[in-house]
Amino acid sequence: MNFYLTRKHLYMANYYHISFQQHKPKERTVLNALLAIATGVLTLLYPNFLYLIAGGYLIALGVVFLWFKTPAFIAGLPIVTGIIIFMFPEIIPIAFAIFLGFFGLILLLAFQFSVMGFLTLIIAVLIVMNPESVAYLIAAFLLLYGVSNLIRLFRGDDNRKGPGHIEDAKVIEE
Repeated sequence: MNFYLTRKHLYMANYYHISFQQHKPKERTVLNALLAIATGVLTLLYPNFLYLIAGGYLIALGVVFLWFKTPAFIAGLPIVTGIIIFMFPEIIPIAFAIFLGFFGLILLLAFQFSVMGFLTLIIAVLIVMNPESVAYLIAAFLLLYGVSNLIRLFRGDDNRKGPGHIEDAKVIEE
């Protein structure tokens, strides 16, 4: 797919795009997806233990991010959120909604995984609006995230390329 950009648009697209090198992206994607799916199933089966399941998942996710050399800010966000959930289980809806808000923005800006980024932001808003359904909304996010990562991996999609990727554009002079 080709589309046209002016130099100003090219600069803006490169300025607002977060990029970083991924260490073993396939292994990280598989481990991340399996962790999310397992946690989503556990959340559906045992919603009364949500703070243990969600806190444990977030800390494990942060450790996976650190193991695969993801930038410290991105790896630290789930770890800090998981620790907060363990310390204050009554604020799970707020803590997880904030985490999902940041995570949705990271998905949109870093990986150009726009559909999942938008769904993540929508689930974050739904958690804030309906905190008594937090366990089921978290399970929905985890299952969607895990399955979509596996689908993208087996389809062969590159994490940093999506439709309309900046390298597909032709630059024109204004």
